Order: sequence, then C-alpha cells, then structure tokens
Amino acid sequence: MLIKWSKPFRKNPKLVWGSFFAIGTVVYLKVWIPLTGLSIPCPIHAVTGLYCPGCGMTRSLTALLKLDLEAAFRYNSLVYALVPLYLCYWLLQRKKLHRTSNAVLIAMVILALGYGIARNLPLFDRLAPPDL
Repeated sequence: MLIKWSKPFRKNPKLVWGSFFAIGTVVYLKVWIPLTGLSIPCPIHAVTGLYCPGCGMTRSLTALLKLDLEAAFRYNSLVYALVPLYLCYWLLQRKKLHRTSNAVLIAMVILALGYGIARNLPLFDRLAPPDL
C-alpha cells in the first residue's frame, strides 16, 4: 500500500525532510540521551581539549526543550546570534541580493571563528560551556 502524502508535503519535499529531522532531534534529545546517557561528544574537544564554536549545543537544545532559556544561553550563546543572521541571509538569498547575503555569510563565519577563539581564552572563560 502506497502512502498518499498530503498536498503540502508533495509540493515541498524539504518540509518532509525537515519534519523528519525535527522529530529525530527531539527523540534524540528527549528519549535517547535520558535513557542511555550517551550523547555525541565533540571531537575537537576530545582531541585538543579546546572548545569549538559548537561545544555545548546538545545541552543547549535540551535546555531549550525544557524552556530553560538561561541555561540554554549559558551552554552556547553563539546560536542566539547566528539564528537571526541566518534568517537575514536566507531572506536576502530569496530576494536575490547575493552581494549583501554573501556579506552576512562572511560575518557569520567571522563571528563563529571569533567565538571559538574567545571561548578558549582565560579572559572570556565564561563563554566556555559548563560541566564538560
């Protein structure tokens, strides 16, 4: 028996894949990690002992699912700067303003690299994720 997808899903396969990704993420964060205690470790931190720009993301997303905004921000604050910039980039791409969207993309890369460097300096140790 073939599954008949509703009209929005047939016209937009990105919606299907995005839905599967979102459901998988929630199951991973709310079921797998609490049951097993196993999560994906950061390979950069495991090898070098340094914090990458993404360190603390899993715990940040878990805190967001619990609506604990303060803890989510504490685990990885970079996301809260990148999400609005990414939305701006996406809108500029849709409007075909490629020069401006490329500038926003470059700003996002520079911000991520700067954040990754700063969170490993003693002066900015508050940017490092707690409890690693």
